[in-house]
Amino acid sequence: MKTWDEKLALYDQLVAANPKFERKGKTMPYTSANGYMFSLINKDGDFGIRLPKESYQKFMDTFHTTVFKSHGAVMKEFVLVPQDMLENQKLLGPYLDESFNYVMSLKPK
Repeated sequence: MKTWDEKLALYDQLVAANPKFERKGKTMPYTSANGYMFSLINKDGDFGIRLPKESYQKFMDTFHTTVFKSHGAVMKEFVLVPQDMLENQKLLGPYLDESFNYVMSLKPK
């Protein structure tokens, strides 16, 4: 099991690989665009990404995961990224990109 710092390092690598966005937050790392958060690591070290409706359930079924919770609350449209998937940047990268594109398609906040 990876430590929180190890998970953060993997998250930072994933975010740094995409020049369209950057990591924000000091105590709760996240990405946001267009006024919407689209990925984050919670205090437990769980990683979540926001996906459009058509990808949301498919992602959960394909990777045998569930909804993402932060501070005990279910985050709408966020899926929990399996721990081992965080290490697979080639597999996860396109989902993070899809998440960014999704929030960019929403009405700006």
